[in-house]
Amino acid sequence: MKEKGKHTESLKIIRFDRDGSRTGSHEFIGEEPLLIRIDEKPYSVVMRTPGEELSHAAGFCLGEGIVSSPDDFITIGYCKDLDPNVIDVRLTPERREKIIDILERRSFVSQTSCGICGKEMLKDLYQRLTPAENGLQVDFKRIYECIHTLSENQKYYRRTRASHAAMIFDRELEMISFAEDVGRHNALDKAIGEGLLSRALPDAAMAVLSSRMSYELVQKAARARIPILIGMSRPTALAAEMGKTLNMTLACAGKASELIVVCGENRILS
Repeated sequence: MKEKGKHTESLKIIRFDRDGSRTGSHEFIGEEPLLIRIDEKPYSVVMRTPGEELSHAAGFCLGEGIVSSPDDFITIGYCKDLDPNVIDVRLTPERREKIIDILERRSFVSQTSCGICGKEMLKDLYQRLTPAENGLQVDFKRIYECIHTLSENQKYYRRTRASHAAMIFDRELEMISFAEDVGRHNALDKAIGEGLLSRALPDAAMAVLSSRMSYELVQKAARARIPILIGMSRPTALAAEMGKTLNMTLACAGKASELIVVCGENRILS
């Protein structure tokens, strides 16, 4: 197998302050391209922190609508040359037949696209996602405990100040999966993919993100059937609109122990 990339790398730096300059070193988060091939054809290249490639590819495929369950994969693994930057995915014939339009990228919006190109594409995206069910309720104090749990697990952020993280919890707010990456989309893909491959994803109730919530992250959570999404900063207006349309709960951390709920407040107990 080819040499794996590094999660972090120590590089020399020069510090300037009022007293002059001095040399030192800093740890920087790793970033390398990952090629995801579907049935031997290139589908997407994403820039990510090396590691957890199988979970990353699995979560990416779920978010794109390429798969709906682990049973849609025949295989998912490194390419025949065992290159850690290339993942080969083989789909069942039945699943491939259902998603020909997605594989040809005729109308599906994904994180790799250049943006939303009109209302019709946004409408098409909504039609591919299932609104969340009601019934789940969590205490907002427990949500803050989950936020602290996410922060405590961010080892790369403490060392580099340059990574994002995502953590998924079940209905009892026990952790299902955790991932950290240079990209916020990648972190959520990896966490979702880990839950998908371990078959724990159907128990997912809440995801906590170290970042803001964009429409792509709401899309990924909706595809994973996660009804509650918590971010460290406010969602975009489009993300809020999507969350409301899909009956999801979107909230972000405010000052001190404040929780700002944007939509789906029926799931939050005060």
